Parts: sequence; C-alpha cells; structure tokens
Amino acid sequence: MDLRITEIMRILPHRYPFLLVDRVIEVEPDKRIVALKNVTINEPFFMGHFPSSPVMPGVLTIEAMAQTGGILALLERKPEELKNALVYFMGIDEARFRRPIVPGDQLRIEMEVLRRKAFVWKMKGRVYVGAELAAEATLLSSIGQQP
Repeated sequence: MDLRITEIMRILPHRYPFLLVDRVIEVEPDKRIVALKNVTINEPFFMGHFPSSPVMPGVLTIEAMAQTGGILALLERKPEELKNALVYFMGIDEARFRRPIVPGDQLRIEMEVLRRKAFVWKMKGRVYVGAELAAEATLLSSIGQQP
C-alpha cells in the first residue's frame, strides 16, 4: 500500500506545520507500517532550533512516530468515522536518540504493533536516516473522538 499526502490528510487531522508524515510506503494491517518524512530547511522549527546549527527537535521525531502509528490505527476506520477520530498519547517509554536529524535527511519511520486491546495500541517505533538508526521509542496510544 502506498499512501500519498492527500490520503494521509484524509486519515490524520494534523495540518501544516504539524503534519510530520509525507508518504506511507508499506502497510501490514494490525502489524506494521513504514512512512517517510522529508526534512527540509523550510521547517518552521529550524528558525529557533538552532539557527546556526539546525537540528530537528527530538519531541517532533517522537511525534512523527506517533502520527505514523496513528495512520495504522485509523486505517481500519470507515471514512465517516475519521471525521471525529483522534489518537491520544498515553505513554512514551525507552525513547533514545542516536543521531541528530538535520535538513536534507529523509526519515524512514517504522512502527510495529506490540499489542492491541480494543482502542489502545502499543507500538515500537524506529526512525532511520539511510541505514542508520536515528531514534527509537515505544509508544502507547488510544483512539478517541473529538469532544
């Protein structure tokens, strides 16, 4: 399965400047998803983090993992159910940052389902730049509805 940005925006409620997934290149329903994020100097966070040596904030790397996992969790929803669906963070464990992410990098975000119970998902995330592991974390999230 290959999802381009228009399909991603149909699934996720995030929009610029907070949509951090550009394309989905692999999906195994209920098991695994792989997405891409192209990091450019035009990202708004680089204006302040850090102007003379731009580095993508670690928290946004985690958010890119969460959005990728959210796509997997929401893929099984019907289009009419997506209008009000949100994915909420419940926990972040074992987050590690292995290398800085800088403009020009392409992130390959891999999320693997560890456990799922009803609307609660636990996933292991890994972010690669080329063959190099840049970050990893275990994320716990829940699917809910907008109030």
